[in-house]
Amino acid sequence: MAKTTTQYVCTECGWNGPKWYGRCPECGQWGTVEEFHEARPAAKSRTAAPGRTSRTQAQAVVGEGTVKPISEVGTESVARIPTGFGEFDRVLGGGIVPGSVVLVAGEPGIGKSTLLLETAGNVARTNPDGTVLYLSGEESQAQVRMRASRIDAVQDNLLLASTTDLATVLGLIAQEHPRLAIVDSAQTIVSQDVDGISGGSTQVREVASALIDTAKTLDIPIVLVGHVTKDGSIAGPRTLEHLVDVVCQFEGDTQTALRMLHAVKNRFGPTDEVGCFDMSGEGIEEVADPSGLFLSASQETVDGTCVTFTLDGHRSLPIELQALVTKSVLPTPRRAVNGVDGNRLAMLTAVLYRHGKVNLLANDVYVSTIAGASAKEPACDLAIVAALASAATGTPIARSTCAIGEISLTGQVRPVPQLTHRLNEAARLGFTRAVVPATRSGKRRGGSAPKGIELVEVTSLRDALDALGLTKRR
Repeated sequence: MAKTTTQYVCTECGWNGPKWYGRCPECGQWGTVEEFHEARPAAKSRTAAPGRTSRTQAQAVVGEGTVKPISEVGTESVARIPTGFGEFDRVLGGGIVPGSVVLVAGEPGIGKSTLLLETAGNVARTNPDGTVLYLSGEESQAQVRMRASRIDAVQDNLLLASTTDLATVLGLIAQEHPRLAIVDSAQTIVSQDVDGISGGSTQVREVASALIDTAKTLDIPIVLVGHVTKDGSIAGPRTLEHLVDVVCQFEGDTQTALRMLHAVKNRFGPTDEVGCFDMSGEGIEEVADPSGLFLSASQETVDGTCVTFTLDGHRSLPIELQALVTKSVLPTPRRAVNGVDGNRLAMLTAVLYRHGKVNLLANDVYVSTIAGASAKEPACDLAIVAALASAATGTPIARSTCAIGEISLTGQVRPVPQLTHRLNEAARLGFTRAVVPATRSGKRRGGSAPKGIELVEVTSLRDALDALGLTKRR
């Protein structure tokens, strides 16, 4: 076994030093400094001392190098490997790049293994002449086979292996030379060359470094599954995210079937794209147009609802806000939210009372979104206030009307970024009227309003309530 030297590494920021601290000297986090044993190379693998290297050896080393002028480096594009999911390909920037290392992290039971196993089946199906290697350190081959049968991912050229030994993993990848290799997960693989428990900083760093070196040397793309901690961050040292090429977060509410895939880091594409998936008993299904997931199926006009449009990367998504206002029998009225920031709701309730003359301070207020959508963007303020005023006055808002805008503490309706992009999606879904913030210059950034939709520009909360018809019954 190779000799090791002991260091202490912060799992949050990557700081390292020879002494343990309860609080990281770099980032100030408590309890993040862990012991790290760095393996030293064997004596026979070390290079000769300077001045003792022969000219023949030096010429051999230079001959093996690939140094060339940048003007002579080719710019031909690399053929990406499609995953079989258009949503996954868009998040990755067009597919998996050969020789890259992709880290997919998410909470337990969110569907990481199911997504990647179905991806392995898709790649194996579209590449019958090659193989796809699925290495599981958490489940046996029989367990993986059962899931593959359920999601229709059984292919003759999809190879399964169940092991936790790093040397075995590297040997299988080098032996099979697959079209794609998936390791599930990085925290379960153990190297016998270094000390440390499975999933610790020492083991995770050693495993990641070895897999990255193999991917670059053999030009084989490797997808790693990563665990997350209780606060949602990726488990293991922070350097794991710096080493890999792509970091994706697979998120979603376990109570709903909607799943979102975000690219936190991407060396080969944008990091503001999001992929939508639907979790079902037959596996993962992509949702190319998620607009219908966040809107109520009923076309009946009822009070207490308002639709807005939020941005998730380059994609504009409609969100329906629902509000319920009841008379409180408690000394302190209740404020319950789902998909909305509770502190933001308290602020908007006070602004609605002060500048909109709608008193909800003594009422129980409940605000929720459809299908677990998140309406925490400031651009959703106007729709939240409109839903509250609609529920309080008993005045419904037309189903063809949407509201987009941020509300300040002074009762002003402030502009939001990429408004034209939101309005284009609203027009595509059939909305004919939109209450939006007024621009200072009178010209809208990003172009004119889309055809088929009427814009009602407002500058204050009172003007917005009047435009939505929520002041008639007050």
